[in-house]
Amino acid sequence: MEEQNLEEWFAAQQEGCWDLAEPKTGHKERFSAKLGQKTEEKKTINLEFWWKPLAVAASVLFIVLLSLSQKTGTNGKELATVSPQMEETQDFFSAAIANELFEIKERRTPANKKLIDDALHQLSILETDYTKLKKDLTKSGEDKRVIYAMITNFQNRIDLL
Repeated sequence: MEEQNLEEWFAAQQEGCWDLAEPKTGHKERFSAKLGQKTEEKKTINLEFWWKPLAVAASVLFIVLLSLSQKTGTNGKELATVSPQMEETQDFFSAAIANELFEIKERRTPANKKLIDDALHQLSILETDYTKLKKDLTKSGEDKRVIYAMITNFQNRIDLL
């Protein structure tokens, strides 16, 4: 009984309910155009979505770089910024210290290792003092006593090596 009812129902449906006609001309082009519009809208939405996080990230990066540049600027003035003669002096002492360090490291043996390590430790203390003197030079406005102390520090480092 059910099979007969289903067959009658399908027969009734085929007479006018099923859309068996071909689509109108240009249907495929209109459909493709609608698909193209949808993907373009998604792209703009996607760009709008990423715009704000990228702007925040760029702002944070800018602030970090700005703070780092200010921190590096607080190390103080170099002796070379005082005058051309002081620049020559600093270059001379820096080259002499670098040369002496190279020679000491080349001549290191197990017998003199402790002596060299102690000298390098003392050298690092003098370099820390020099960093403080650079800050003092910035604060003092190129005070002659600070400049003299910086030159003396260079001489002490060379004497140590």
